[in-house]
Amino acid sequence: MKGIKKSLTEECLYLDFSHQIEGCIFPLHTSVTLFLLSYCDCKSFKVCLVLTRESTDLPLQNVLSPDVEIQVISRQELPSIVQTCCLPAVGEKSDNFCRAGLAVVLRHIIQKSYEADPSKKEILELLGFKKTCLKACAEVSQWTRLCELTIPLAIEKFLKESSDQHPRIPAEIRQLEKKLREPVRVHNDDKLRRQKLKQQEAAAAGPPFAKEKAMSEVHRQETSEGLESSSKSLELKVAFSKLTVQDEPATTNREPSHIRKAKASDLPPLEHVFAEGLYFTLADIVLLPCIHHFLLIICKKLSEKLVEFPLLSAWYQRIQEVPGVKTAASQCGIHFLHLPELLSTSNEQHPNLNEVPGVEEQNDPSFIGGPRPTMTKLMEKGIEVMFSPHPCPTWTLDWNSLPAAVSPKEGKMSCDRALRKQQQLNNLVYVVTNQAKPGDRIVDFCSGGGHVGIVLAYTLPSCQVILIENKELSLIRAKKRSDELGLSNIWFIQANMEYFTGMFNIGVALHACGVATDMVIEHCIKTRASFVTCPCCYGFIQNTSKFNFPKSEQFKKALSYKEHMILCRFADQTAVQLPPERRLIGKQCMCLVDLDRASAAGECGYSAQVISMEPESCSPKNNMIVGVPT
Repeated sequence: MKGIKKSLTEECLYLDFSHQIEGCIFPLHTSVTLFLLSYCDCKSFKVCLVLTRESTDLPLQNVLSPDVEIQVISRQELPSIVQTCCLPAVGEKSDNFCRAGLAVVLRHIIQKSYEADPSKKEILELLGFKKTCLKACAEVSQWTRLCELTIPLAIEKFLKESSDQHPRIPAEIRQLEKKLREPVRVHNDDKLRRQKLKQQEAAAAGPPFAKEKAMSEVHRQETSEGLESSSKSLELKVAFSKLTVQDEPATTNREPSHIRKAKASDLPPLEHVFAEGLYFTLADIVLLPCIHHFLLIICKKLSEKLVEFPLLSAWYQRIQEVPGVKTAASQCGIHFLHLPELLSTSNEQHPNLNEVPGVEEQNDPSFIGGPRPTMTKLMEKGIEVMFSPHPCPTWTLDWNSLPAAVSPKEGKMSCDRALRKQQQLNNLVYVVTNQAKPGDRIVDFCSGGGHVGIVLAYTLPSCQVILIENKELSLIRAKKRSDELGLSNIWFIQANMEYFTGMFNIGVALHACGVATDMVIEHCIKTRASFVTCPCCYGFIQNTSKFNFPKSEQFKKALSYKEHMILCRFADQTAVQLPPERRLIGKQCMCLVDLDRASAAGECGYSAQVISMEPESCSPKNNMIVGVPT
């Protein structure tokens, strides 16, 4: 299908297109993206629906405003850089800058919509407090993972299974219902909770007869319902006043002394109005198409199960009151259901909610605290602190002969820090250049401002270098430096690294934080690529949905999770201001944590080494893990 009119925009939005049901396009990531475009009334993109199957005869009903250009293409027609990413993705006209992944793309749509019309401040408010809604990557944020990945995938699976007589309710939906029961924490919530306490006391006082000892059960129930209704009205007023549905809540008189002096622990909790708390955010946009399709099946085939989700049902009905939501939803094939009112109090717990799996802290009765007993335990198992020799400790780039834009001094850092950054780059660049061959593709994961990637692209013109970074401003600064140098062998991808699916030969990461180092190594192992990583932030290491520590069989036989975490915590104690003895223990713990990572890579068919960068003063986090497939 050809575009309905010639595109005047420089950015193309690429969305998967598998099928369409009653005007709603699948997969759900695409439905979510189109819903946001419609809600923002955004016309800044040319929309390309990318077929996920061979058929080109799929009928396409109207899904957006006629002012937005829509085109259906095959995956082979995607720009090369977009072909290396999971969709949704946004490609620029330059063909060397791409944004990929649901959260990254949705946040970009919001920014472009606001830039096109700064009067639409409610659009920018979708990003939430400090503009951080769904900003953290799914690997480190359980909430982002739930919204961006697990709920859309679980609902799609549920829809496929709905032809069965008894489709199973996804655990992720029960998890969301449980999440909506949790107390809301917002900035400056102390003031709101005191107002709520005042409302509750006023409602509890009630009419004079309510205080009589002989008050009937009916009266007690009415008073209870009145208190609940009154307390909920505070959250609703705050939420909808921000959406300009109604006037700002009238300023109340100063609270009585006993309310001002009440302890925080004695104040009533705030209850959810929307998914993240009191305010309508991007999380609600993401969840609406998913929950809508879930409720469609529930109402058709499992209506008796609806009572298990009173808070989700209330959220679904409440979101329809947000200005613009109904109009945007109808354009995307979402026609709201009329649900029966379900009664629920914040203290009510449905037994099935307890079935939601959780992560339990592991108890080890034999655990002895501190790093020394743990290190002694490893020594008894034949595991000792040992670094592989540095292949060329004195090698350095000729920084004085390189253009200014190549050097980290070009960035906003002190001369001392820039010198240390150059020393760090010497180590990584030497290892990579000795492995790289002409035509190789090198990926700089967690690239930041591009210090590693730009040096590699400049010194290895016969290789292609790809910078992958989640922070937009850092990547834009890197692209500016690249443009100054006129580099033609470099790509920039704003995405979490799991959305990069392209093939490559060498992966590199300088100071990838916490488990990001493990994600880089895993990505390289899956592709059978060599890796050169310099870990950082050992104290942030913890078990995740993908990784369990210790990682290697060798370390698992020697240490419990808790003992391994002790090593990680002490590995962060290498700052120059600490006593030398403390720094030495920290360096030893760093080595042991990285030896576990190297050993795990060895179990996957790699020759992996832990090397200390030279000079060691280049960084408190001066380990390199170098792995080559055997």
